[in-house]
Amino acid sequence: MNSAAQRAALLTRPRLEGTIGLDDGRRLGFAEFGAHRGRPVFWLHGTPGGRRQIPQPARVSADRLGLRLIGVDRPGTGSSTPHLYRRVIDFAADLAELAVRLDIDDFGLIGLSGGGPYVLATAHELPSQVRAAVVLGGVAPSVGPEAADGGIVSLAARFQLPLTALREPLAFGVSTFVRTARPLGGTAVALYARVSPEGDRRLLGRPEFAAMFLDDLFVGSQLGLRAPVYDAVLFGRDWGFSVRDVKVPVVWWHGDADHIIPFAHGQHMVSLLPNSRMQIQPGESHLGGLGEAEDVLSSLLEAWDQRDLRHASR
Repeated sequence: MNSAAQRAALLTRPRLEGTIGLDDGRRLGFAEFGAHRGRPVFWLHGTPGGRRQIPQPARVSADRLGLRLIGVDRPGTGSSTPHLYRRVIDFAADLAELAVRLDIDDFGLIGLSGGGPYVLATAHELPSQVRAAVVLGGVAPSVGPEAADGGIVSLAARFQLPLTALREPLAFGVSTFVRTARPLGGTAVALYARVSPEGDRRLLGRPEFAAMFLDDLFVGSQLGLRAPVYDAVLFGRDWGFSVRDVKVPVVWWHGDADHIIPFAHGQHMVSLLPNSRMQIQPGESHLGGLGEAEDVLSSLLEAWDQRDLRHASR
């Protein structure tokens, strides 16, 4: 699985891939899959991750479901210009610009893990454009009145000062390590799978999923990999909005054996979100949502259609 050719043979390639310029001169990288004229859905990667962190079953079923899936590189990964937002909420303005450049008006959102806060931020800031959202094992706030107790993300709040002060050296170290480890990528995935809970181990044992993670990581780290450190900094700060004020319909998928983001965090977030429902994945861990990609897409479309029906009946 170390060969790029081997990985490529298992994956549907992006239909369109490139960068879009923003008004301030920065650029955002993106990759499109599925139907060109389908309903647009922005897929926001986890931490770490990049624009190609979209599982093969989702790439294949997007055409059948009439979806235009668009993976987006957050600043500091892939082809996106390095940039540290002041708060998570600031990402929404960049996604709004990207939507305009891609001639998209209304859209859905999907976010895995560290992509979850950015999904909620965008839904909060663009409620008239975001039709529905799905969060897969998403990160919860670690500070403020809506913070969830415990979990690995709480360390970002505890070490906020050194993370902020040392973010560039840390980011350089992460980038250097990933570039150095590229030849051992397949072995690293196998070792990680071996120490993971059963659900994630089963998923990472599927060749197309291992291929996706390796392809995404190697493409995303070509110009450096600062985004994971930037995410850690932001997750330890106030997000800049109240989760309670997100009115867009949200479907929250969470494995009840998640070893990265506790299942209780997902329950906490659903209790805060006024228009949400929990999709429990029994026995699944952190990556479980990716393993049910087609059902995830269907749940997004169901929430989208229900929203449209409610608005049409008013």
